[in-house]
Amino acid sequence: MLIEDQTNILKIIPFYKNEKQLIKKATSGNRDAQERLYKKHAPKMLSVCRQYIKDIHFAEDVMVQGFLKMFNKLDTFKFEGSFEGWLRRIMIRESISYLRKQQFVVYDDEVYEKNQSEEVSQSTDLDTEHIQQLIDALPQGYKMVFVLCTVEGYKHKEIAEMLSITESTSKTQLLKARKLLQDQLRQQNIIGYGNR
Repeated sequence: MLIEDQTNILKIIPFYKNEKQLIKKATSGNRDAQERLYKKHAPKMLSVCRQYIKDIHFAEDVMVQGFLKMFNKLDTFKFEGSFEGWLRRIMIRESISYLRKQQFVVYDDEVYEKNQSEEVSQSTDLDTEHIQQLIDALPQGYKMVFVLCTVEGYKHKEIAEMLSITESTSKTQLLKARKLLQDQLRQQNIIGYGNR
């Protein structure tokens, strides 16, 4: 009769059982935990920065700055919401700060009059890269408000505070952004896109 030797079985135990432990280790300066947090969240956070910043290299620089800021402020995260949401807000603010420093943002206060409510449709056959190119073609002020409102879900009051503009300017920028996107889609013969 053969007796199996149990001493040669290797049991793998995860280094950190959950993100909360990982964050606590990273807060105490553990480089391995910091690297794991970075690797886990970097792809999504680069995508966030890229929504605001057209050039991928500058978006990556902003993302790295955002992570540095996050690691410096990690002890202020109180586990009262999602870590990813907290980190995402840091990336958004870093992107806005970068654009302001580059003086790329001009807001048009002229009120856009519209006869009927026009919305950009949520369903489309366009690929993500094409949609991002259309959004990148918007003037920077329009683009920032459009992304903050439609992608991030911020209200006009919150956007106005973040960008130091009025609520009406935020609403106008969004309306103009949607109108320009609809015009671009019509020019590309994507018929009926944006009409519900």
